[in-house]
Amino acid sequence: MTKLEIKGDWNIIKGKLKQKWALLTDDDLQFIEGKSEELLGRIQKRTGESREAVEKALKESSDDCCCK
Repeated sequence: MTKLEIKGDWNIIKGKLKQKWALLTDDDLQFIEGKSEELLGRIQKRTGESREAVEKALKESSDDCCCK
């Protein structure tokens, strides 16, 4: 995943990520466009998951709720 493209359904995605990793806070999941690398790093640090696992979870969460 080179670019994180999440828009209107971000609140749904945040909820799904917090269900998966209860240690995540709203502050951890504040998404500012252009800071996808920081977001991935924050989730990795908080959860101890690999980058690949975090990217997969983000993709699955966005695929489940976003119309394309």
